[in-house]
Amino acid sequence: MEPTTKLDARFSDANATPTPWAEASDQLERAETYWLSTVRSDGRPHVTTLLAVWQDDAIFFCTGAEEQKARNLEQNRNCALTTGASALHEGLDLVVEGVAERVTDPGKLKRLAGAWESKYGSDWHFDVGDGVFTHPQGGEALVFEVAPAKVLGFRKGEYSQTRWRF
Repeated sequence: MEPTTKLDARFSDANATPTPWAEASDQLERAETYWLSTVRSDGRPHVTTLLAVWQDDAIFFCTGAEEQKARNLEQNRNCALTTGASALHEGLDLVVEGVAERVTDPGKLKRLAGAWESKYGSDWHFDVGDGVFTHPQGGEALVFEVAPAKVLGFRKGEYSQTRWRF
């Protein structure tokens, strides 16, 4: 999927060029941690760090049904996931905006479970239950997919802001 790409000159150096989508997509795939932002039922924000997998042009994460992020998504599925470097003068920060959709298809869950273990190691082995991930030590996790509506990229050093729309 190739999004439309636009450099925002207001937040970019004079000679900046847009970051290629391939570079942003690669970073989304390689990132180890992400921050998920959701909205509580009373309108307050909720932000938490988590692990995720970029696959098939979407980002996937999992959470227990009783966790705050899952309860927030029951009321409002709009969310943002961010990843990047905390350095000021180097790196590329990315913000993925979209709608979280539950993944319950057993075949898709099985592929995702394999992707989690491949990326994060055997400590992150999941089996597939009835529409959920299960962990050998107990517990279930809901799995969500966020197909990006918009992604923002903030390059540092040679400062630029790129927007990709899908």
